[in-house]
Amino acid sequence: MSDAIAAHAGAHAAHTAHAVHHPDLQHHFDSLEQQHEAATLGMWLFLITEVLFFGGLFLAYTLYRIWYPVAWAEASRELDIVLGAFNTAVLIGSSLTMAFAVRAAQTGKQRATVVWILLTMALGLVFLIVKYFEYKEKFEHHHVPGPNFAFEGPQAGPAQIYFSLYFLMTGLHATHMIIGFVIMAVIAWMAHKKRFTPEWYTPVEISGLYWHFVDIVWIFLFPLLYLVDRAGHFA
Repeated sequence: MSDAIAAHAGAHAAHTAHAVHHPDLQHHFDSLEQQHEAATLGMWLFLITEVLFFGGLFLAYTLYRIWYPVAWAEASRELDIVLGAFNTAVLIGSSLTMAFAVRAAQTGKQRATVVWILLTMALGLVFLIVKYFEYKEKFEHHHVPGPNFAFEGPQAGPAQIYFSLYFLMTGLHATHMIIGFVIMAVIAWMAHKKRFTPEWYTPVEISGLYWHFVDIVWIFLFPLLYLVDRAGHFA
């Protein structure tokens, strides 16, 4: 019995010693698996706080839309639905390339990981460029809330509230995209340096969770901001 216990203890010590010697294992974790689980849990907790953050804006949007449905519909028609739909497709594509990047990292394909991350970054950049032209158009038409705001008709006041929420929500989303772009640049550099292996690819996976979250936020923003009463308008 004592020999079995000693053998088990020896195997556990050998496993621990092997894990400790991994260059990416932090000293306060027993194994790479434990470290991965902790990092994933931490990212999910962070994303929950982000949901609460955006949730407050969605609640404000909902209340004002209930109070001013006509103004919301009229102001929404000032947005370019084609550009909005194009950006939606771009972000869905970037989620796909990000998923491929995670899979490539899991299977130890370093070159493929770099390629998929760079494609994800390229799609993110396309989104931001399109958003720049959308913002530029709003400035040209004086649809930016403030002293120079202009909107024809009796719904000008509520319409300014709509555009305030539009810039706040899409602006915060674009800020998250920029942060994600920087994160992806770091991850791409690490992949280029062959830092990731099938045993350790945690940064790629948790960065992917962040990227997917940003994409999901836009999936909600697009119909809420661009598609207000569009069916009745087209009919």
